[in-house]
Amino acid sequence: MTKPRIDAAVLDVAPTDDKLTDYDRLHLITCIRLLDADADRVPWEEASRAILHIDADTEPKRARRAHRSHLARAQWMTRAGYRHILIDEKLGKSGDSR
Repeated sequence: MTKPRIDAAVLDVAPTDDKLTDYDRLHLITCIRLLDADADRVPWEEASRAILHIDADTEPKRARRAHRSHLARAQWMTRAGYRHILIDEKLGKSGDSR
């Protein structure tokens, strides 16, 4: 089972599959944090540093690319990906007897 982690390392570019990936499962918390930061109008540089752990001052192109792609993936999750999450067996509770 793939469990979401708050400290999972991120790729420079998020997946673009039309289905839920193991990367998505691992980064659900990252997606939520990015959506919250976007809603709060946190500058992308700050969000990249705090959430993706990529410093926009030292790696501006990488930070911007990672932020854009991960935020786009998080937004996809709110439009379509959530349906996959609701029925995803890999995200099911371990030991759930239902």
